[in-house]
Amino acid sequence: MNDAPTASNPSAKDGPPLPAPDLLLGEAALILADGTMFRGRGLGASGHAVGEVCFNTSMTGYQEIATDPSYAGQIITFTFPHIGNVGANPEDIETTTPAVRGLVLRAEITDPSNWRAAQHLDAWLKSHNLAGLAGVDTRAVTARIRDIGAPKGCIVHYGEGAQAPDLSALRGEAAAWAGLEGMDLAAEVSCRQTYRWSETRWAIGEGYGSLAEPRHKVVAVDFGAKRNILRCLASLGCDVTVVPADATAEDILNHEPDGIFLSNGPGDPAATGVYAVPTIQALMETGLPIFGICLGHQILALALGAKTEKMHLGHRGANHPVKDLETGRVEITSQNHGFRVLAESLPAGVEESHVSLFDRSNEGLRVAGRPIFSVQYHPEASPGPQDSHYLFQRFVDLIESEKAAKTKHAQAQ
Repeated sequence: MNDAPTASNPSAKDGPPLPAPDLLLGEAALILADGTMFRGRGLGASGHAVGEVCFNTSMTGYQEIATDPSYAGQIITFTFPHIGNVGANPEDIETTTPAVRGLVLRAEITDPSNWRAAQHLDAWLKSHNLAGLAGVDTRAVTARIRDIGAPKGCIVHYGEGAQAPDLSALRGEAAAWAGLEGMDLAAEVSCRQTYRWSETRWAIGEGYGSLAEPRHKVVAVDFGAKRNILRCLASLGCDVTVVPADATAEDILNHEPDGIFLSNGPGDPAATGVYAVPTIQALMETGLPIFGICLGHQILALALGAKTEKMHLGHRGANHPVKDLETGRVEITSQNHGFRVLAESLPAGVEESHVSLFDRSNEGLRVAGRPIFSVQYHPEASPGPQDSHYLFQRFVDLIESEKAAKTKHAQAQ
C-alpha cells in the first residue's frame, strides 16, 4: 500500500457496490455514501463508526477539537499533516467523553514531543474507543468535501482477531444514516443534571485556577458546552451554574441569575425548537443580559424570529477572519459550525454585528436597546490569541450595568 492512498471511484454519484472485503490486517478505510473510498492504516480503537465527514484546517489544538461536543456525529479530517506529535494530556480536553465519531490523518503519529504530553495520541484514542485512520491523502478528502458538501461516511478499522468488514454493507450503513440536518444532538451531549463550575483559565506553571471572589451569578444552558468557555466566565468573577439543555425558564430563574449564557453545541439548531426556543423567548422577557456562542447564537436567532440553514461546507478551523461591523476591527477566530443564521432573516430591532470575511456569512448579532448579543465563532479558543476575549468582558459589563440600574431604581423608590 502506498504512503498516500488515493480515492476509489472519485467521480461516483450514487456509487456502485464496493468490492468484497479486501482490507488487510491493520489497514483501515473511510467509505463515503457515494462509494468513494480512501484507504489508510488504522490507529486508535478497532471498530467502525458512521457520521458526517468534515475537515478542520487548524494547525494546533487537535485534542481540544476532538473533545469539542460540537463535533458530535462527525468524522474529522485534519488538513494539517502532522497531528499527534505533541501527544495528549488531561488538561486540553473540553469534555470527559468525546462525541466525535473518528479522525482521519495524513501522516503517521510520531512519538510525543512536548513537555506537557502525558500520553501518545494513539493510546488516548484507544482509551476513548475512537477509531482513527492515517496515511490518507487528506487533500483529496478535502477536495471531495469541497465539491459535494460534507458527505455521510463510515470510518472502519479492524484489528487482530476481528472479522474482516463487509465494505459494501458499511457503505450502505453510511448511505442510510439520516445526517445532521434535522437532528437534535444538543440533548445527547448536554449534562443530565445541574452543577456548579468554578475552575478558571489555565496559566503556564500554574495550571487551572479556582474562582476566589464570585461577583455575578450566571446560568449557562448546556447545549454541548466547552469547558474553556466556562473557565473564561469564571475568570471574570462569574459564579456559573450549568443546567441541562431542556431546562425550563422557571428552572433557570430559580437560580436567581444576573445573566444567562447559551452554549455551543452540535446538530441542527432548528431541531431544538420544541424546548430551547420557547425557553429563551421567556428569558428575554426578564431583561437579563444574554450571551450566546455558536449553537447558542443560532438558537437565540431562532428565538428572535430569524432563520437558519445548513451550509455547503461549514466553517471549521482556527484561521477565520471576522469583521466587527461596529468598529471595523478584524478578529482571527476559531470556528466549528455547519449551520448558519440567515442575516436577511433578522427581524427589525436585531442587528448583524459581525460577518465572515471568507464568505460574508453571519457571525454575530445584537438586539438594539437590550442586553442581548451572540457570536457564531469561539472566542474562548484563542486563535488570535486573544482577539475575541473582549466578548466575555462585554457580557460581564452588561451584567454590572443592569445590576447598577436595578440598585439605582431600588434606591429611588
